[in-house]
Amino acid sequence: MELHDVWFVLIAVLWTGYFFLEGFDFGVGVLTKLLARNRPEKRVLINTIGPVWDGNEVWLLSAGGATFAAFPEWYATLFSGFYLPLLAILVCLIVRGVAFEYRAKRPEEKWQRNWETAIFWCSLIPAFLWGVAFGNIVRGVKIDRNLEYVGSLGDLLNPYALLGGLVTLTLFTFHGAVFTALKTIGDIRERARKLALRVGLVAAVVALGFLLWTQADTGNGRSLVALVVAVVALVAALVANQAGREGWSFALSGVTIVAAVAMLFLSLFPNVMPSTLDANWNLTVTNASSSPYTLKIMTWCAGIATPIVLLYQGWTYWVFRKRIGTQHIAEAAH
Repeated sequence: MELHDVWFVLIAVLWTGYFFLEGFDFGVGVLTKLLARNRPEKRVLINTIGPVWDGNEVWLLSAGGATFAAFPEWYATLFSGFYLPLLAILVCLIVRGVAFEYRAKRPEEKWQRNWETAIFWCSLIPAFLWGVAFGNIVRGVKIDRNLEYVGSLGDLLNPYALLGGLVTLTLFTFHGAVFTALKTIGDIRERARKLALRVGLVAAVVALGFLLWTQADTGNGRSLVALVVAVVALVAALVANQAGREGWSFALSGVTIVAAVAMLFLSLFPNVMPSTLDANWNLTVTNASSSPYTLKIMTWCAGIATPIVLLYQGWTYWVFRKRIGTQHIAEAAH
């Protein structure tokens, strides 16, 4: 296996890790409107992800940085062609981070309500747009002989990509509802489990349609295996949720996301961005990659830094592993 193949796999792992981790905190952000009935419950939801949301975004920075360094042609075409959707995601992530930090800086109800609204929309919009972006990456876009995107914003809003956006939105919301049930106690835990069932059933229908469409268009034997794993894991997650086994349900919903993202990358390889104009103009792991020396240096750096990051993030989740409820919110207890 060549180094550019190795880095394609590593970038796939980074994006998969990002969607697994950021997926549930996007879902929790959406649930601040769908599940929480009052301000203490909203604080409970925000507190479940408060210690980890920024660490989860490290995976996005790593995935973007690795794409830039390992496949500069891919990065350039992707970010120039998908400029507006990616800008919208970036703005949402910035506002969302500010909202987490500034929401509790003042006690006025209007101030806190406005920041809570920002958390909701800035969780929902990226959850949808990431699916649209990756749907277009797998389907292919208008790339010319100079390996440049020559399409328009309207070309990105095609039925396949929009369905991909609904898949990520519903899967992330289900993932977040299961995480909420795992991390809370009391009435909010029970309501999170009930909501997880409803959202999970919608996610199952939407995801099955999208994955079957992907398999029919660009799939292969390996992607078919990933599709089966994703479907079985999602059904098992719903069953575990109904049985009150939140830990198993969360793990299985995570497997669903991992398998679904893996299927997209398996369908894509050896391309990184297909051209819908001419197959000879596809961006591939070969023509979009950096020099072998660059990839070699990156491999050594990743081998040293990655274990440290994983250990630190794992320790963070261990420290903040306990459940919380409204009785832990000072104002509610008083």
